[in-house]
Amino acid sequence: MTRAADNPIRVMVVDDSAVVRQVVTGLLQAAPDIEVMAAVSDPVLAIERLKTAWPDVIVLDVEMPRMDGITFLRMIMSQRPTPVVICSTLTEKGAKTTLEAMSAGAVAIVTKPKLGLKQFLQDASDELVSTVRAAARANVRRLAPGSGAAPVVASAKHTADAILPAATRAMTTTTERVVALGTSTGGTQALEEVLTALPRVSPGIVIVQHMPEKFTAAFAARLDTLCHITVKEAEHNDRVVPGRALIAPGGRHMLLKRSGAQYHVEVVDGPLVNRHRPSVDVLFRSVAKSAGANALGVIMTGMGDDGAAGLLEMRNQGARTLAQDEESCVVFGMPKEAIKRGGAERVVALSGIASEIQRQLL
Repeated sequence: MTRAADNPIRVMVVDDSAVVRQVVTGLLQAAPDIEVMAAVSDPVLAIERLKTAWPDVIVLDVEMPRMDGITFLRMIMSQRPTPVVICSTLTEKGAKTTLEAMSAGAVAIVTKPKLGLKQFLQDASDELVSTVRAAARANVRRLAPGSGAAPVVASAKHTADAILPAATRAMTTTTERVVALGTSTGGTQALEEVLTALPRVSPGIVIVQHMPEKFTAAFAARLDTLCHITVKEAEHNDRVVPGRALIAPGGRHMLLKRSGAQYHVEVVDGPLVNRHRPSVDVLFRSVAKSAGANALGVIMTGMGDDGAAGLLEMRNQGARTLAQDEESCVVFGMPKEAIKRGGAERVVALSGIASEIQRQLL
């Protein structure tokens, strides 16, 4: 639910590009429930404006003169935690920098190209507005240093039918176990907490975290340095084995496949599903088809409903299914919808998910 026009979401835009400031301000101001209270060229000017008024959401560039966005973000999160949306250039170098911003507590990412910027921002107006609205509702208390979140992507809404048909029969139970995790806004924080708590001997894990291309490789590499298990961006035909987590690459769908007693992943192109690529519903449906009762499905913090239908399909095929509880979510949208549809067998706190994963080995 959005706010009334007489109580709008107050936004500050901080970007050294005059074009970005102008276009972003115009797009946000066109929404009846959003008011841009300030648009400034760097964090130093933003700090001056914050002395007189504080926004509900800050839209922030990363690379700027006088003070970089990450330093400013850390200052904000330490003094007065506020939802921050990073507006970042979609490059490999930019991905690593943006991950630092996510680690410092950013709520979401909106990516922007180096060329055709004005037209891109206009085309992505729905994404920008929905991201700001989601940020305004975010539980920033969950975004302590070391946290982060995911982008919201807007487009035509397809279901998982666009990629693969639903399962028609349950898979035979075997000793091989698979854990499927799906998450979005707030998910980088949640995944870090879960994966770093796992010992080296853990079930094979497949993950969809809503994130743009070029960002998932850097994200997986960062987690790999922090975790006892191996974490990598998935490649086509990668094996799903104990002690390894595979993260779907941004911009492509990931499916679980079974060959004999072994599991592997397929990385495929295709339309956006639930406005996302990769889509949690696509992964969960493939797990329902290929693993059935051999799987555990977990839907975690995120905006929207991606994964809710797939989690129910997993449960109907005999898998155990969990949803993260509201208190520990940054945004409760995805788990809430999964619970509403009956896909979640149980609701658990973020702190309990790692132990649930370990139980898969019993």
